[in-house]
Amino acid sequence: MGGRQKTLAVLTGTALAAGLTSPAFAAGAAHSAAPPTVATGSGTSVVEWNRELITILGDPKAQPATVHPTRGFALLQAAEYDAVVSITRAGPAYLFSVSAPRGARADAAADQAAHDVLVALYPAKRAGVDQRLSTQLAAIPGGSGKQAGMAVGAEVARRLISLRSGDGSSAKPPRFRQGGKAGDYRSTPPDFPAPVFTGWGSVKPFVLTSGRQFRPVAPPAVSSAEYATALNEVKGLGSKTDTARTPDQTAAAKFWAAAPVWNLWNQITQNLVTAQNASLEKAVKVFARLDLSLADTTIAVYDAKYAYRVWRPVTAIRLGGTHYNPRIVGDPNWAPLLTTALDPSYPSAHAALSQAAATALAGFYGARRHLAVTSKGMSRTFAGFQDAATEAWLSRTWAGQHTSIDNRAGRQLGSQVADFVAGRL
Repeated sequence: MGGRQKTLAVLTGTALAAGLTSPAFAAGAAHSAAPPTVATGSGTSVVEWNRELITILGDPKAQPATVHPTRGFALLQAAEYDAVVSITRAGPAYLFSVSAPRGARADAAADQAAHDVLVALYPAKRAGVDQRLSTQLAAIPGGSGKQAGMAVGAEVARRLISLRSGDGSSAKPPRFRQGGKAGDYRSTPPDFPAPVFTGWGSVKPFVLTSGRQFRPVAPPAVSSAEYATALNEVKGLGSKTDTARTPDQTAAAKFWAAAPVWNLWNQITQNLVTAQNASLEKAVKVFARLDLSLADTTIAVYDAKYAYRVWRPVTAIRLGGTHYNPRIVGDPNWAPLLTTALDPSYPSAHAALSQAAATALAGFYGARRHLAVTSKGMSRTFAGFQDAATEAWLSRTWAGQHTSIDNRAGRQLGSQVADFVAGRL
């Protein structure tokens, strides 16, 4: 091993032993030498691995219900990114860079890293993941460069999985105890399920310093005029029956609820990377920034939700007759257009995640870009990322899920997280 490689290996090992995960530390290691000559390939393989993960997560038994899917996306894309930049030195590493001999293939590294992360996270899906790797590697010419690239990818995946094994994602969520005061979150009709992600706000973020780093300010009291205005808007627009909602608003509400919102934004990114025939380096960076932003936004959202524990609109409207706010006329039979999602209302996850994704993608592709998105047989078109994000959060009011107060806080949170991630990757 040469002097530079020895130094890099020592630095990387020291960082792992000390628990250091600063991208600034990683950046210094990643730029310690000129890039070796290497074949990198296109971003098509990155898209295929992203699709593979969406397919895996389509099985509700693929992982425990208490583990949020955005964690898997972040690990997959971070591993591919660090595997590629370990070889190309095309940018700062996310966490660390490993030694790579001259001529190592970055495309083989990305494929091996993706495979190993998915096998580690979803061992029951190994057969399909193995087949995907075989298909991807078959397109890469054989030789020492291919083997070296695979070794780099395997090492990056091993270190990343090891580093994240103690992030708190496997901890048993604390039991939720609902309150009885006006404004306190409680389980919602018709089935009154127990919330699932009560402890997700305590999971170690991927880039943020903590889940509370950008915690929104406390929402207005449910006895306030501001809250009454926001809730009455939901009551009129989000009802299952009598409503001021337009047919297009109804279609939008159903579209954004048909599939997980993080899936939709990953599919949007797949289409962009494919349409532009993006390079491997561009593809891994776009997906890494997107999915690290989504994962950390999710942690931040649940931190805020369980810090404030605000009840959902369906609860607030049905209990309006208890006179907690004289500006609200209660309706004990009111039902939202769509069944209310689990967890407290403030802030809106759809708003936060969509704003984070729009902010991340606009940083690469600009604000205005035609988007055509299809989900569950439904399609929507947009003139830019912000248009899509705006419809996503508005749709939650049209669906009877969130007030504008929830949405504003979510949008701000998503922007802050995405900007923070972009400043470090």
